[in-house]
Amino acid sequence: MFGRVKPLWGEKSSLKSNYDAVIIGGGLHGLAAAYFLARDHNMRNVAVLEKRFIGFGGSGRNTAIVRANQRTQENVPLYKEALALWPVLTKDLDYNLMFFNCGNLNLMHSEAAMNAARMNVATAQFHGVESHLIDAKQCKELVPALNILADITYPIFGAMYHPPGGILRHDAIVWGLAKGAAEHGVHVHQQTEVTGIGVENGKIVSVETDKGQIKTPRVLNAAGGYSAALSYQMLGIKLPISVLTIQAMVTQPLKPLLNHVVSSGAYHAYANQTLKGEIATGAHMDSWPNYTTQTTAYYIKHQAEALAEMLPCLRGVKFMRHWGGLADMTPDMAPIMDGNDSIEGYFMDCGWGYFGFKSCAASGKYMAQFMASGNCPNMLKPFSLRRFEQHRLMGETAAVVNYTPDN
Repeated sequence: MFGRVKPLWGEKSSLKSNYDAVIIGGGLHGLAAAYFLARDHNMRNVAVLEKRFIGFGGSGRNTAIVRANQRTQENVPLYKEALALWPVLTKDLDYNLMFFNCGNLNLMHSEAAMNAARMNVATAQFHGVESHLIDAKQCKELVPALNILADITYPIFGAMYHPPGGILRHDAIVWGLAKGAAEHGVHVHQQTEVTGIGVENGKIVSVETDKGQIKTPRVLNAAGGYSAALSYQMLGIKLPISVLTIQAMVTQPLKPLLNHVVSSGAYHAYANQTLKGEIATGAHMDSWPNYTTQTTAYYIKHQAEALAEMLPCLRGVKFMRHWGGLADMTPDMAPIMDGNDSIEGYFMDCGWGYFGFKSCAASGKYMAQFMASGNCPNMLKPFSLRRFEQHRLMGETAAVVNYTPDN
C-alpha cells in the first residue's frame, strides 16, 4: 500500500565515471549553478557532490533575508537581479519558495551613519533599486514596536527603507533547486566526499571521491565555508578567506508584531518574524576564525540585550533554538567568482560571508554561463580573485557595519 517513497528530486542516480561538469557543494550556489547549466546551456551531464546532505552548510544555517541595497556599484546590479529572480524561480521550478517581500529597514544610529546611508540610497536608486532614507518618526510608523527614544545605547536617527527586500524559506530553495536540476538531468549525489582534484598539463581532468574517480573537464568549487581549505589542500591555491561562525536564534512563536525585516549595524543585530510567528534574529560573526558551528552564551546575552533595547516589547520572550553557521569571509566582504589562470576548467564561487543566501540565484545563473562558455560574464568581472593582488578591494563593509557615535 505504502511502497517506497520517491525522493523529492527523483530516483537516486548512480555515480557515473564521466561528467561534463562537477560541482563541489550541495548548497544554494552549487545547486543554482547546476540548475542553470542544465536549463539554459543544455549541459545535463552534470554532477553535484555533497559530503553530507544538500543544504547542510550555510544554506540551512541562516536567517533567510534577501535584499538588493548593497553599497557598491559592482554589487548592486548582481543583488538586484537575484532579488528579481525569486518570483520567476518560484514559477519555473513549480515550487513555493515562500518569498515574502515585506521590506527591509536598516537602522542608522548617528548623523555620520545617516550621511553614509545617503550614499547607499543614491547608489541603489542609480541602479533602479527602490531605496529610501527615512527619519526616526517614519521608522516608528513602519514598525510601531521600535523604540525611538533617546535614552538607549544607540538611539535611532533614521533608516534605509528597502521595500522590495524580504525573506524566503531557505530549505524550500534548496529542495526546489535540487528538484529542478534533477528534472533537467543533473545528478545530485549526497554523502559523497571529494578527496582530490586531478590536473594534467594545466587542465582539470578528474575528481576523486570516496566512491571512485570521475573524469571531468570542469570543476566548480562552491563549498562555502570549506571552499578555501578545499582549494588549498587539493590544488595549492590560497584564497584570502577567513572562516568565521555566525550565530542565530529564534524566539517562541508570537502574534504578528514585526512586519518588516529590521537590522542594525551598531547593535550588530537583525530580526524578522517567520511565518510561524517566531522572531528569527542573528548577530555579527564571531571575531576569531574557526571551523565550528558551536554556539555561545555570549551571543544569547548579546541578542537579548540588543532586541530588548530596539524592540522592548520582546523583553521576557524566550529563545527556543540557537544555531551557528560558517561564513567564508573575504577582506572586502565581496565574493570571489572566477576561473583560474593556471588551471583551465577550475571555477570558484566562494567568499560570500554574510551575503551568500541573498545572491545565489544570480550567481548560479552567471557562473553557469561562465562554465558553459569559458568567457567570464561582465557581471562577474569585478569579483575576480586578482582584485586582491591589484589592490582593488570593494568597500562593501559599510553595508553591514554602520558608523556609531563612539567609533
